Amino acid sequence: MAVNKIRWYLKAQLGVLLLPAGLCLFGEAVIRKGLEELIKRTELASGAGGGLPLKLLQAPGPWFWYGTLGLILINAGVGLMVESGLLRGYPRRS
Repeated sequence: MAVNKIRWYLKAQLGVLLLPAGLCLFGEAVIRKGLEELIKRTELASGAGGGLPLKLLQAPGPWFWYGTLGLILINAGVGLMVESGLLRGYPRRS
């Protein structure tokens, strides 16, 4: 019986940890995509002769893979929480 309690606890806690980690990665992907769009628009504006050139902005990196990994972690976290029955508490004996 103790093994079942430990297994339930680990699943529930892993789900609780994976969900916010996935949300953070997904948010990071959205920010990086926005920075990429800002850089593109700035380069177009500076190429047309208007606007300030912003050379301080760096390339944001692989936002697509951050978003993909974030969505995987979100789904895994929700799935583990639902599977463990975290919303109902520890499953009691019937």
